[in-house]
Amino acid sequence: MEKSWKITLSDGTQLKNLGLSGNNFISETEVTEDMFTGKLSRVIVEGQEDGQDVRNEYEHMELVQIVHYEDGYYFVLRELSQQELKEIKMQGDIEYLAMMSDIDLEEV
Repeated sequence: MEKSWKITLSDGTQLKNLGLSGNNFISETEVTEDMFTGKLSRVIVEGQEDGQDVRNEYEHMELVQIVHYEDGYYFVLRELSQQELKEIKMQGDIEYLAMMSDIDLEEV
């Protein structure tokens, strides 16, 4: 497996020398959830596929999973849909209004 992929997170953190299997990136060095927390608002994925340079920019991604196998750390990122972003904003608005109105959403 060719390790030609690089991911740049929104804070400039770079994960280099990654392999790719399906939608799983594979790192020989440890990958943890903390490495991605708060850093997925803008993600750049660069690599080579079929001899062609590939560069894709994404906004609003999420970490789906990290699994550790003998040959490395497999992780998956995915881009949130516009509908998911709307739902996240709406939930935040509801929680803010509840807080400002002194309503406990856990009891409702």
